[in-house]
Amino acid sequence: MAHPGRKNLSPELLTGNLRKTVFFLALPVLGEQVLNFLVGFYDVYLAGHLAADIRTDATAAVGVAAYVGWLASMLFAVVGNGTTALISRAWGAGDHAQANRVANRSVLLSIVSGLVFMSLIVPFAPWLVRFMGLQGNAAEIAVRYLRVDAFGLIFASVSLVLAAAFRGSGDMKTPMLVFGSISILNVIVSTAFVNGTPFNPALGVDGIVYGTLVARVCGGLFILFLFARGRNGLSLRIEQLRLRGETVRRILAIGIPSAVEGFVMWVGHALFLRVISEIGPTTFAAHIIGVRVEAITYLPAVAYGAAAATMVGQSLGADNRKRALKAGYEAALQCSILGVFITLWFTLGAEWIYTMMHEDLAVREIGIPAFRIVGLFQIPLILAIVFFAATRGAGETKFPLYVALITTYLVRVPLGYYFGVHLKMGLMGAWVGMNADMFVRGVIATWRYSSRRWLSTQV
Repeated sequence: MAHPGRKNLSPELLTGNLRKTVFFLALPVLGEQVLNFLVGFYDVYLAGHLAADIRTDATAAVGVAAYVGWLASMLFAVVGNGTTALISRAWGAGDHAQANRVANRSVLLSIVSGLVFMSLIVPFAPWLVRFMGLQGNAAEIAVRYLRVDAFGLIFASVSLVLAAAFRGSGDMKTPMLVFGSISILNVIVSTAFVNGTPFNPALGVDGIVYGTLVARVCGGLFILFLFARGRNGLSLRIEQLRLRGETVRRILAIGIPSAVEGFVMWVGHALFLRVISEIGPTTFAAHIIGVRVEAITYLPAVAYGAAAATMVGQSLGADNRKRALKAGYEAALQCSILGVFITLWFTLGAEWIYTMMHEDLAVREIGIPAFRIVGLFQIPLILAIVFFAATRGAGETKFPLYVALITTYLVRVPLGYYFGVHLKMGLMGAWVGMNADMFVRGVIATWRYSSRRWLSTQV
């Protein structure tokens, strides 16, 4: 007898050609990531082209704010990762009714998560900025940015969690539509606020955050509207909006380790920023540009990681472990091919990248040689992102937490301080720690995936 609420399984995901399925699952997410990347990238670009007396402080402030936004997204993974794992398992088993219950519980949890984050950021923004090494005008800019953006992060939480829900059901196009719209809107509105138009005065550096705020709010409302109308079998049900029960417990049980991992990594990266700040403000600006551009590597890695997570979850839900295992390997292979081209671009195009991103010669002179070396470590970074995303799709979230503790606090921060500050090697030395972190993380993630232990994870 068929399970109540179950429908026919998706033949494309569960029985179609694996290579094509992974590629076409990843493609919409890649488009979404490319457009979403423009938000942070363009904000740093705008900051680097403000007036000469403020551009370095503005670049540092926008970079610190981006780190806080990254922290928010990782904490929102408390809900997001649990949502993807449970919906993909239910979808693979054909239990669409359970998948919809998870989606509705997750929406309410996402709103609560956003409100909690805002309530913490607004009062603690000055302390957070000081902790990350900013002082003076750069600190003042960053505090204003964080307090304004805190409201927008409520809507960002909803967007991220509903995107995770849609991906769990195999719908990669809806998140692309939403985040693509957010990215384009951010570029348009931020430019108008920074430079001014016949309809509004020029706000300078503050215009960057107001553009981001408008984009986040509109994106959250847009994806809620689509969910209310119903997309790919998932739809808003008021009676299912609850904060208690077994479904909520399962979401949090999977997601909390991911959030702890994110927080652990973020604190380590914040400490790493302190290391960079001790070297000097020009080096700090060069570092911010480097990490924002390096985020390009995350575009295909996150896309293929999302595809792997969906394939792994649905395949395990359909009790097909062999296909689940092959899905992660295929995603890593396809993404690594793109990684080769990224490596070549970073190593050979570092001078062009820094010349485009910042007008100060001192920032370019520091950043260019160090960024060429960073380019050589993009393949390990890709393997770490894709393989750990795949195991999270199976519900394994504790092991990546342990790896984050090791690579962040025993590799990145101490090596960065030793070479960058103690040996006075500057940014090149500090990035020894960052490069070593990426390499070790990639090796461990590959080993863990190949061990197949994650295939037995219970959700």
